[in-house]
Amino acid sequence: MQLKRADVVTGGLALLDAEGLDGLTMRKLGAHLGVRAGGIYWHFRNKEALLGAMADRIVGEVTATPLPLGAWDARLAEMAHRIRRALLAHRDGARVVAGTYVTEPNTVRGGQQAVRVLTDAGFPLDRAGWVVFAAMYYVLGHTIEEQAQRAEGDWADRGADLPDTELNRAMEAVVRADPEERFTYGLELFLDGVRLRLAEVRP
Repeated sequence: MQLKRADVVTGGLALLDAEGLDGLTMRKLGAHLGVRAGGIYWHFRNKEALLGAMADRIVGEVTATPLPLGAWDARLAEMAHRIRRALLAHRDGARVVAGTYVTEPNTVRGGQQAVRVLTDAGFPLDRAGWVVFAAMYYVLGHTIEEQAQRAEGDWADRGADLPDTELNRAMEAVVRADPEERFTYGLELFLDGVRLRLAEVRP
């Protein structure tokens, strides 16, 4: 059976889930797919191109269903939660997406949707782009740390022998918090700032 581009992406995601990003190599992927590495290079010129296609597949779920109607901030929050869930669906998913600059269909569609939500609310186009950029990197940063915490075990145990200081108590509260609740709190802090900026630019 002829190897298709979509098959390579599917195999790459399966190997990612099994080995993690650091264990994903073109040689291992070729073995996983039962082909020589050259068969993969027929579809992707290098590993970076493959990771870009994998990143695009990962975020594809974000726009698979339309956003619910409602206020702009609720719609933007829904997109952020969808992205987080999509990243968490694959081991090191956030690292894969953060490490790529993707111009493939799913990524472009999601970006256009987020920008449109903001411009419809009243943001100038350039500032809408800045907000989307900042929001995306909040989601990525939080989820990278969340997946690292999952992979490395309970971070709270590492602080058991640290001095009883305000900082250490505060950080213990961070690492022991429910990740989704912590994510939502940070997202609301971010949106509070966006609401203030929107009030400044609206007539």
